[in-house]
Amino acid sequence: MKKKTLLGVLASALFVLAVTLLPVESLMAQDAAAEAAPAAAEEAAPAEEPATLDSGDTAWMIVATALVLFMTIPGLSLFYGGLARRKNVLSILVQCFAITCLMTILWTIYGYSLAYTEGNAYIGGLGKAFLKGVGVETIAGSIPESVYFTFQMTFAIITPALIVGAFAERMKFSSVLVFMALWFTFSYLPIWHMVWGGGLIAGWGAIDFAGGTVVHINAGVAGLVTCIMLGKRKGYGSTAISPHSVPLVVVGASMLWVGWFGFNAGSQLAADGTAGMALLVTQVATATAAFTWMVVEWLVTKKPTAVGIATGAVAGLVAITPASGSVGPVGALVIGIAAGVACYFCSTSMKKALGYDDSLDVFGVHGIGGIVGALLTGCLVIGAGGVEKFEVGIQLWVQLKAVIVTIIWSGVVALIAFKIADMVTGGARVGEDEEDQGLDLNSHGESGYGS
Repeated sequence: MKKKTLLGVLASALFVLAVTLLPVESLMAQDAAAEAAPAAAEEAAPAEEPATLDSGDTAWMIVATALVLFMTIPGLSLFYGGLARRKNVLSILVQCFAITCLMTILWTIYGYSLAYTEGNAYIGGLGKAFLKGVGVETIAGSIPESVYFTFQMTFAIITPALIVGAFAERMKFSSVLVFMALWFTFSYLPIWHMVWGGGLIAGWGAIDFAGGTVVHINAGVAGLVTCIMLGKRKGYGSTAISPHSVPLVVVGASMLWVGWFGFNAGSQLAADGTAGMALLVTQVATATAAFTWMVVEWLVTKKPTAVGIATGAVAGLVAITPASGSVGPVGALVIGIAAGVACYFCSTSMKKALGYDDSLDVFGVHGIGGIVGALLTGCLVIGAGGVEKFEVGIQLWVQLKAVIVTIIWSGVVALIAFKIADMVTGGARVGEDEEDQGLDLNSHGESGYGS
């Protein structure tokens, strides 16, 4: 009953937010287009220059691609695996590894095409299905299209993998695979197209440099919906459920931190000054959020924990992602502090108050961190002369609309995908005995550690 009440409250809140999606920006965009039309008519369009491959950009993007893949295997796998209990560590590693394989296949068959090619406001077409037309000589910007394809593939891999942490230790492996395939197809790809593929949200002028909405809010909301639908882990709230390996948590978070330079700086798709600044602000925001989380936790619980500072670092990485191409170091400090405070309280106090079991705080870190970062991206700007400013204006409204659409879209798709996975696999949740014994032995027939 409590689960239904919580879902009802969430649905009501999303409906109220949806009402705010008035076509203000659409009208303004139409006005701007109308004003620009005469000027465009007066000037003859310059001839398009053929795309030229840049070896420096290409080399950097190959490195960035490897760094982002490194974030999932092994970074995220170890971070989540350390946070899980000993009897479930292997299940986390296998889920992340299998998702890496599954998303590679789906991205190749139809994902890249539906996300990247021209279509309508919500989804692309199938013109590049099975990488049709992509060859050795095909260029995207200043890099080979094959490199761009693979770089974006690593994003398609890590986004569904993030969701694993929300339902860790209690979902059937077959259900995980069915859910991920459906959610990837009907949530990740449309949101990618809407934000980065020239679709609906891009038309509003929303800023998402490296994936605040596409990756983190998208995955965070899906994680929240899924963990609510599955229900709490057995013993949650009545017995202590502690990470089985804090060193693995810290090691995994450290790998994520290093890999994130490819995630953010690589999103410039070039080895230039913007990529360099993206790298700088990523470091500053991450360190600030980690330190902020540590201090807040120290004040509240009287102990600064290793899990806390590592999780704070991930919160900072998440929050700076959408802004990494448009803010400076002072803005990074602001985002880091905000993420450290907001994500700490949402992962502890809010989760406890609402009573949902988000096993590894996917929504509290990625969902909330993504929202904080996306909204602050609309307030922090670099003006003339490189002066950093904090302004509350129309861009904040644009960012809010993007956040709202992503929340609603991902939430609805996650709900439907879960229902289908639950039906197809004969129940998405493992049995009580399997949960007691752990998923390592019951789902995979192996143990994470020797006896």
